Amino acid sequence: MLKIFFFIIGIFSLGFISFSSAQEFPELGIKVETVAENLKIPWEIDFAPDGRIFFTERIGNLKIIENNLVSEPIISLKVSGSEGGLLGLALDPDFEENHFLYLYYSYSDFFDIYNKVVRYVESDNKLSNETILLDKIPGSQIHDGGRIKFGPDGKLYITTGDAANSQTAQNLDSLAGKILRINSDGTIPEDNPFPNSPVYSLGHRNPQGIDWYPESGILVETEHGPSGERGNAHDEVNVIFPGKNYGWPIIVGDETSEGLVNPILHTGDDTWAPSGSVFYNSDKISEWNGKYFIATLRGNHLRMLDLDLENNLVISSNALFDGEFGRLRSVNMSPDGYLYILTSNQDGRGAPARNDDRILRIIPLESNMQKGDNTLSPLKQLKSGILPENISCKDGLELIFKINSFHPACVKSESITKLVNRGYSSNLD
Repeated sequence: MLKIFFFIIGIFSLGFISFSSAQEFPELGIKVETVAENLKIPWEIDFAPDGRIFFTERIGNLKIIENNLVSEPIISLKVSGSEGGLLGLALDPDFEENHFLYLYYSYSDFFDIYNKVVRYVESDNKLSNETILLDKIPGSQIHDGGRIKFGPDGKLYITTGDAANSQTAQNLDSLAGKILRINSDGTIPEDNPFPNSPVYSLGHRNPQGIDWYPESGILVETEHGPSGERGNAHDEVNVIFPGKNYGWPIIVGDETSEGLVNPILHTGDDTWAPSGSVFYNSDKISEWNGKYFIATLRGNHLRMLDLDLENNLVISSNALFDGEFGRLRSVNMSPDGYLYILTSNQDGRGAPARNDDRILRIIPLESNMQKGDNTLSPLKQLKSGILPENISCKDGLELIFKINSFHPACVKSESITKLVNRGYSSNLD
């Protein structure tokens, strides 16, 4: 009965982990589960300490996944269209205490398009106290950047595109084509490389991914290469240092010029269209620890890089899920050590499946084969990747599921009949 129910849920619900649609990749030792589906161009995801998952949809919605259910939008912003919209999202490092939530979005001002970074206070799945931290970032129908992320130094880093005007990337008086760095209240850190400026690095075309190597704290960035104005392809992965100039539009690929920094990797004549990126820092999939993962759009794969940042070398570069899930917009690591990836097949450039767009979770195969830890609640066991039939209950208790919410529970046997009459089931067949 419940297996049929899980299948129906996988088709019609937005919020359940869809075990029936999970795909195994034995050669990688992992399994990919659908966490949410039928979404509208999800762009970024972040994780609250209390287990809630926040994510943006480019059309202007901020939503939450809680208890395996996707909420209605907790805010719907009026945003500009095309490549812009509600893009970046970050929760404050001290979110548990201050509940600060940060967004990056594009908006129209008469005939002009701009981007801004704003901070809200979240409470009970509602937002209040909007504070504009940075405004009038040049925007366009294309090249809006949009990734925001807190660094290990507690500062907020912001990637901005050149807004379809390549010369802005070299102009220190423009916020376009840059990586910016600000304090969480919007002020400029005293140790920024350019006095009284949020600019951290310049010469970028359309950067959409940033993360820091866990041990050294070195910042690595992903960036879209040219699409006609300076040749084609040559997407980049750059090692970012404060005050450095990464060359756009003066140099591309292996070209050199004094004072300009070359990428640690470029894609040559192949176009990946790299977007969100993350260093994997967990022993859940031990062979991936320390690897740099990049979600690619036109590449239709998750790129895994092994980087030697001390010697500026790429040790290996591999494409995972080549075409399996289509366009990938972002990849991030949850606090429990699993990778989450967001598809972007509804953005007008993909070939959407009937359940696109989706949020996917990558977990090791062996975690599904294990019995759950009965010191954890049934719901926590389920969220950790344990299959429903492998959830463990303490002695004297039996496992049942609430049919209309999929919540597992461990109860005394004498309570089962009463609970079945209230919408629970203990039958997994």
